[in-house]
Formats: sequence, C-alpha cells, structure tokens
Amino acid sequence: MSGRRSLVWLGLTPEPERELPRSVAVLRAPRRDTAAVPPELADAEHRRVQRLILRGTRRSWLRYLAEVTHLVTAVADGSRPGDRRAALLAGEVVLDHHHMLIGLPGPGYDSTAADRHALEEAVRALRTGATAGTDRPGTGIPAAVAGAETTHGTARGRA
Repeated sequence: MSGRRSLVWLGLTPEPERELPRSVAVLRAPRRDTAAVPPELADAEHRRVQRLILRGTRRSWLRYLAEVTHLVTAVADGSRPGDRRAALLAGEVVLDHHHMLIGLPGPGYDSTAADRHALEEAVRALRTGATAGTDRPGTGIPAAVAGAETTHGTARGRA
C-alpha cells in the first residue's frame, strides 16, 4: 500500500464545508436563541471543518459527521433543546453526503448505514414538526399508540 493518503472522500460536495459550521455552532450553543450564537463559535466550527478537510482522514471526517448526526437526532427526538431549523439543515446536508458515499470505494457507505437511518427519521420529524420516532406532528406520541396512519411504502426521508 502506498504511503500517500487517500483523498477520494474529499470529492463529494462542498456543501458540508459551506453549510455545516454555522448550523453546528447553533446546535452546540448553550442557548436556543440563534441570534445569540456568538460569531466566534461559528468561526471555530469552520476552522474545525477546514482542519478536518485539510489534515484529516476519511475516518476523522466520518467521526465528525457522526457527532453532527447525534446533535441533529437529539434535537429531533426532543432529548436536547436546539434550533430545529439548524438541525434540519445539518441533517439534510449530512444525509445527502452519506447517500453519495455509495459511489466511493471503501466502507464509507456501509459504515454510515445506522446514521443514515437515524437521519432519515430525524429529518422527517424536523420537516413535519413531529418528534423523531413518531408520526403525529408535535405530539411525541408514537403512531402505533395514537392510531395514526403509518407511512409504509413511501420513500424514507420524504415529507
């Protein structure tokens, strides 16, 4: 094996680098008020993403995206307070990224299967106002308990 670092994982899209820092800074902020998120938090997140892209590996990049996935799913399921719009944007960006991994060599696509599933549920919940794992917007009541219709047969991630 060559001593050169594989950079194929960098060829996906620029959206994560462009879109994630501000959204992730909002999700990491201790306050829910997005206007109160200091610009230095977004700048620090941007520097972190740049460092990962310039000096990181596929593994470190996917680890970062797994952190973002955790933030998004925690906001979606209500276990963490946070800006649902920022969570939706971050969730959509990471989900798109993970879907595109199928076209790259290596284990990236398979290794993100659980995160893709979690993000699909979270994005659906964030789009509809429901709590992740439920089908009734804003109730937090599982569809099976509430007697709501299920979405079997529809494409995941589509609201």
